[in-house]
Amino acid sequence: MACETTDSYAFKNALAECRVINEEMSYLEIFSYSDSSLNSTNQDPLPLDKFDDFLHRQGAFTPSILPDGVHLIAGLRLIIHENVHHKDTFTAHTLSMSRENYSAMVQALHLPQMAIETESVVGLFFWSTVDRDDHGSTRLHMVFRKSDIFKWGKTRGWELILSHEFGTGITTGYCKGTPSSNITVSIRQLKACASEIEHAMLFPLIIFSHESSFESDIRQRDVRRWVQRLEEAISLRSEIDSEEGYFHDGGTIDLNAINRDLGECQVQVLSQRPASYMAIIDSLEEVSRVFIQTIPESRKTPVVEKFQMRMIPRLELYRKRWAGIQGYADTSMRRLEIQRSALYNFLSQMEGRLNLEIASGSKKLAYASGRESKSMKGISLLGTIFLPGTFLASIFSTTFFDFGKGTDAAAVVSPKFWLYLVFTIPFTLIVVGLFLLWERRRQRSYILEDERVEQDIEAMEKSILSSLRQRIMAKTHIWNSRNERKAGLAADEENDYGGFKESSVTIAISSNTLAVPSWNNR
Repeated sequence: MACETTDSYAFKNALAECRVINEEMSYLEIFSYSDSSLNSTNQDPLPLDKFDDFLHRQGAFTPSILPDGVHLIAGLRLIIHENVHHKDTFTAHTLSMSRENYSAMVQALHLPQMAIETESVVGLFFWSTVDRDDHGSTRLHMVFRKSDIFKWGKTRGWELILSHEFGTGITTGYCKGTPSSNITVSIRQLKACASEIEHAMLFPLIIFSHESSFESDIRQRDVRRWVQRLEEAISLRSEIDSEEGYFHDGGTIDLNAINRDLGECQVQVLSQRPASYMAIIDSLEEVSRVFIQTIPESRKTPVVEKFQMRMIPRLELYRKRWAGIQGYADTSMRRLEIQRSALYNFLSQMEGRLNLEIASGSKKLAYASGRESKSMKGISLLGTIFLPGTFLASIFSTTFFDFGKGTDAAAVVSPKFWLYLVFTIPFTLIVVGLFLLWERRRQRSYILEDERVEQDIEAMEKSILSSLRQRIMAKTHIWNSRNERKAGLAADEENDYGGFKESSVTIAISSNTLAVPSWNNR
């Protein structure tokens, strides 16, 4: 039974787990000869029936017979999946060709088998190694890729697998990218710079240069302007533009829009991690040094040496740019955190204000309910009106008063009935007058109680706001202390990012103000 190597066993297992999504394929061949008139660059679709011919350089891809004295200097042979459209093309363990074709490609083009284990890698990734095969050929293997999560229902990213043979100067590989990637423009630039294919790092450098384009700087500039607008809106400054969308028609501030934009602004700041790109720069520099140290002396042509000399300062330029973006993004994030803290304090005060209003309303409602319960006593007024008459009638109905004649004739009102009215009406008026006098005194007591309730509510509000102000001023003191301890760092940041000074943001609520730390441009 034949034994397998660890790499081949892992490759077969990973290949078996992969999902296949067939995409349209093309090829790219660039050859450079000692006679520059014979140099060629070809890119055309690659049908499946021509796939094996391309891998093994047979049929239409058979190398041309060179004239005497002419030899091949360098070459580049790529299988390309350009502008792949399937929404899952960059999901984990997904291939854009059949497993058999992928395995044949890796074997025929001498690509690293370990590359398939990076199919599930997310973010920016670079790996390289120098390998010697069983036939004594030394090759530089590279895997360079970037995969992102779903956006607008599709995966995004690009992938590059290269293998450069030091003996022949031919670089073989596989390239794949979505329309949102820079693969198309990178291939266009690669064909335009075909005279420099002797250096194995040409294509990786081109791809990285497009990833480090000015769009990253513009994005951070746009984010910074967004941060400034948010600072103005949260600070409630009068110069805020009403068209920013942070104010309603009535002039009230839209806190939901501000909170939403704070989150989106932070997402934009973190959309590209400069630290990852600076790590890739370190890897590219290391690989370029390995390449120039490993390449045979006979292949160290002026083109290779010139490209190597230009590559190092270019990578250093990219490092400085990404370092600047890193500092710029850090400053934006700190300013966003300050504004988020100010917004939370603002919302806390509004919530406290709302709670006070609720408490005030509840207290007033409680007192109103008490009044209503007391006012129910007025219903007894009706009873009070009839009570004196009933009381006197019961008295006059006693045997002590005799108004009857003792005859069988119809009942006759006694001529002394006026006595009943004389006593009942005054007595009733006296009782009702006493009740109204008592009710008027009670209403005056209600007014005094309402005034005491309002005073209690205002005292409670002042106490809460005073406590909030003391806590925030304590935070401001801590902020100032930290800034004093970091004076040296602040000076460096001033030189790098244009300079900032600490000030305060004032948020007005009713007649009270709240001061929180902020950062504003000088």
